[in-house]
Amino acid sequence: MRVTATPTVIPGCEPISHACGSATGVLVIHGFTGSPFSVRGVADTMIAASLDVEVPRLPGHGTSIDDMLTTTWADWAAEVADARARLSRRVERLVLVGQSMGATLALSSALDDAAHDAILAGLVCINPLTRPRAAEELEMIDDLLEDGFAVAPGGSSDIADPDSHDISYEGTPLAPIRSLVVDGVAPICDRFAELTVPLRLFSSRVDHVVDPGDGDHLADTWGGPVERTWLDRSFHVATRDFDRDVVEEGAVAFVREVTR
Repeated sequence: MRVTATPTVIPGCEPISHACGSATGVLVIHGFTGSPFSVRGVADTMIAASLDVEVPRLPGHGTSIDDMLTTTWADWAAEVADARARLSRRVERLVLVGQSMGATLALSSALDDAAHDAILAGLVCINPLTRPRAAEELEMIDDLLEDGFAVAPGGSSDIADPDSHDISYEGTPLAPIRSLVVDGVAPICDRFAELTVPLRLFSSRVDHVVDPGDGDHLADTWGGPVERTWLDRSFHVATRDFDRDVVEEGAVAFVREVTR
């Protein structure tokens, strides 16, 4: 019998689960190649506001890039569903918060809302990925995979603040990013009009990872009220950047407003 070793989680990347008896729960979801470390400030702000919080560590994240190579959208979505179910069992109202791919996962979860018990009160999306990639980009990924490349080279996290940092992988796992685009984004990109709960949207004006046009698409096609804040000092990982206080304070104020 083959025994699979449990991957070692990088210190700081552990999942967060906080239960305090609140009737309101917040599910916070990190992005592609990131970890709960990326959104810990948002989670801590929610906890300080006496809210129940779950921050799952998505499969393949917060360990090693090799651990991520075999994971897909289905794995990440299943982990989000499990975390949402845990939270729903102990709260009456729920807000979903996501950064980058975490926002895509939150949107997908919201579109599957009928499967959950707690009332979905709103969503917070931070530099969300919401549009399919061009056919040329997918062809490039496919060509690299056919040539035997598993990871495309990449630099450090997209953060403007030189005194801040994130814990994420250097490099882009190609098969997982393909799954994100094909299995995750494409099936939901034309369905945002179905969502009528309030949306709080945070968009960095300069984002080297996700085009701010993805935020435009979400805001323009949303089926309910939208409040958008532009972040002038931060790049993609805004939850770890100069505007992190704006995101944290704005997110918790939104949660209080929609669950009042």
